[in-house]
Amino acid sequence: MAHVYFTRHGQTIWNVENKICGATDIALTALGREQARTLGKKILDEGLVIDEILYSPLIRARDTALEIAGITGIPAREELRLVEQNFGKYESTPRNGAEFQEAKKSFINHFEGGETMLHLAQRIYNLLDEIRAESEDKTYLLVAHNGIARVVHSYFYDMENGEYSAFGIRNCEIRKYQF
Repeated sequence: MAHVYFTRHGQTIWNVENKICGATDIALTALGREQARTLGKKILDEGLVIDEILYSPLIRARDTALEIAGITGIPAREELRLVEQNFGKYESTPRNGAEFQEAKKSFINHFEGGETMLHLAQRIYNLLDEIRAESEDKTYLLVAHNGIARVVHSYFYDMENGEYSAFGIRNCEIRKYQF
């Protein structure tokens, strides 16, 4: 059965500080780079068959993907649609802020200058539809962000709005999704 892998980038300083990164280009910490190398070793150790890595253009995802590619030898290329959602006025604010938690339950909210969840879902679902069409020939590892993880998960599993807005994965956690 065809499948795709997904991982979130390694740790950033804003992850440590519990801030929303969104589309802001924040670099990995030393631990984030180590998490990426550890994931690369895990992919080799478990014998995961991955033909290509697609990664977000943001530096934290790019550097995670390139660390993994360096260890595994899997070719990697940038995929613009994997960029994290722009959370507008909430970028750099606390992830658990009450106002943000409430705002992200509204899927057509632009966050005063950001991107709606529906627009985000459209671009990620379109990407996954393309990958699905190619899935008999190739298996991809998508390296992106927590907001993208939420949309990818919702592509494969039904979720209520509250469950969707609360969903997340750990830095460099890898998930396998079956088409």
